[in-house]
Amino acid sequence: MGRLLAAMLGSLLVAVAQDPPKPALQNTGKPIQVDFSCSEQDIEWAGLGCSEDQPCPIYLELTAVEPVGAKIVLAGNLHAPSMTLYSILLASDDGGKTWREPFERLRGAGLEQIQFVDFENGWISGQFLHPLPADPFLLITSDGGKSWEKRPIYNESRYGTILQFWFDSKSTGSVVIDRGQSSDSSRYEIHESPNGGQSWMIREAGDRPLRLKRAPAANPDWRIRADRASRSFQIEARRAGRWVAAAGFLVHVGDCKPAERQLAAPPPEPETPAQPPAPPAPPAPKPAKPPSLKRPAK
Repeated sequence: MGRLLAAMLGSLLVAVAQDPPKPALQNTGKPIQVDFSCSEQDIEWAGLGCSEDQPCPIYLELTAVEPVGAKIVLAGNLHAPSMTLYSILLASDDGGKTWREPFERLRGAGLEQIQFVDFENGWISGQFLHPLPADPFLLITSDGGKSWEKRPIYNESRYGTILQFWFDSKSTGSVVIDRGQSSDSSRYEIHESPNGGQSWMIREAGDRPLRLKRAPAANPDWRIRADRASRSFQIEARRAGRWVAAAGFLVHVGDCKPAERQLAAPPPEPETPAQPPAPPAPPAPKPAKPPSLKRPAK
């Protein structure tokens, strides 16, 4: 009983410590602007040369779209001109009318490929990109995208990028990793998972590119189109032979610039010490009595 109570209390404390969920983004027919607020820590971490006069623009990039019944899942990142700042995952449960972020943004990471094997089980590939692609991972859902879990491919930090992945079922899957030119072993690796991506075992490695027989491919009835006129990404579905917009997202989401510095107020001038009151003037001396002109009596 004591352990159960402690576990419940621990879960409550974790829930309280987490940031409150972001409010849903409403689709009003105009391109949606994803919320982004740049902090001093973001600027310092990314080494951005932003100033008050020349702020650094921050852009949304959407890399993959996947429909799951009436749901739509989008993957991508938020980046400056020369640096990826955060991953971003967007999902709609009502065909694009409202959008939310069902998973936290990961600093320095990007999301790329999406696959669902049914209405409940799905995966999204990603890796951290600063200073080089490293620590590849999958986001995993078993409830149709309502919640996601991040699971790494490796048990320790290693360079690598996910080139392809594919799940034949909710349990068995494979992934191809590119370790990069700087790898001290074979550059390409194939890993397999028997438990839906919870853990991985290397099955093949070599210096020549390796490929899976199957890998997630773009859904032919859905696309992400960059629209120059509205400066947005348009999420479109093929309906009766023509493309119909489900939603749009502005590319430019904000700017990074240093916080305004408050100039220190000048120190107050020292107060002039009060002068003590002047002592009262001494009383004026009485005038001397003039001598009498009368003769003294004889």
